[in-house]
Amino acid sequence: MQPTAQRTYRGPVRGVILDWAGTAVDYGAFAPVAVFMRLFEQRGVPITAEDARAGMGLMKKDHLRAILERPTVAAAWRSVRGAPPDERDINELFDQFVPLQLSVVREYATPIPGLIDAVTELRARGIRIGSTTGYLRAMMDMLAPAAAAHGYRPDSIICPDDVPAGRPAPWMCFQNAMRLGIYPMAALVKVGDTLVDIEEGLNAGMWTVGVTLTGSLLGLNEAGVNALMPSERAEAHTRIGEQLYAAGAHLVIEGVWDLPRAIDDIEARIQRGETPTPT
Repeated sequence: MQPTAQRTYRGPVRGVILDWAGTAVDYGAFAPVAVFMRLFEQRGVPITAEDARAGMGLMKKDHLRAILERPTVAAAWRSVRGAPPDERDINELFDQFVPLQLSVVREYATPIPGLIDAVTELRARGIRIGSTTGYLRAMMDMLAPAAAAHGYRPDSIICPDDVPAGRPAPWMCFQNAMRLGIYPMAALVKVGDTLVDIEEGLNAGMWTVGVTLTGSLLGLNEAGVNALMPSERAEAHTRIGEQLYAAGAHLVIEGVWDLPRAIDDIEARIQRGETPTPT
């Protein structure tokens, strides 16, 4: 029996799957940070914003685990609580986190500048818009209508509790592809501001684009980014871009406003016979 011939996709990009906080809305990804800091303060273990951003992009229970695994947080927890954090502590924190996040998530629904124009341009080119997130479905059921009121309505929204596991597993991307009716996965591009966004896209066999200035790795709001000197802005883009490239990103951009140009670049690479997962 002859081996099956390998096929290389040579068509256009047909779908883009965007992250939410720090990529599409919530410039700087502040909603989870504020809630995690409040949550730990209530337990007598104050954490820093840097601590709260550990694990950003993961499903929120996994995000809690990532915070508690930080040596300084683990030591502070042990000092205050008298024992290392265990799974019962994580479950209790998560149960308290959910209503706190639900109470504020609608306040962080403002689209990042350039998002609406970029989505409009991509749709005019026949590209459908999907999305993945670290937020649970109950949270997205509040955030999505608030974002829609600002004009952002992706064609598909998949949450980690809709599938067997959240990032970096590929299941949310696969579910988006099915809902959007797009295959192969090389016809899709994953866009996000965290390292696990990039891992998620790669694990799904997709092209990946990292966002440097509007997300959690920089952690500045729009005013903070606009206040940077040109040299500081360029340094931040380069520094964070290096982290995203090291995670496997095919391209990095400052923000979603640059996405149509990135899609042009990826389509040119496809036409040259390149694939997102070369063998």
